[in-house]
Amino acid sequence: MTKENKENKGKAKEAKLVLGVSARGRIFEGTVVKKFHKRVVIEFERTVYVVKYERFYRKKTRIHARVPEALISQINVGDYVRARECRPLSKIIHSVVTDKLKGIEENAEASKLLKKNFEIESNKAKESRENTEAKK
Repeated sequence: MTKENKENKGKAKEAKLVLGVSARGRIFEGTVVKKFHKRVVIEFERTVYVVKYERFYRKKTRIHARVPEALISQINVGDYVRARECRPLSKIIHSVVTDKLKGIEENAEASKLLKKNFEIESNKAKESRENTEAKK
């Protein structure tokens, strides 16, 4: 075994201790849309080419990622984070958050997204109140 391989193995073990699982595969960066007890939902946009129309369109992708114990208090809704693919941890969780890149203050995309989600939720609440009042 060469010296470089030993160093890489050491780094992999260290990362596994921090994250709880060995992270391998693709790396995703996106905005935290929802936060749960031990996981977050990360959303990011990508461009997809349509051959028939010779055009591009934007597509949103949502990924559920486990948050390590060390990062739970640091990550909030609206933060820009990096997640890495790992073995399947549950039915929907297949990645782990590795680090926080930007807070909500620095992330302009997140503030727009949060405003939009807040408006949708407030409209739903308003409609449900109106429905309950109409039934009475």
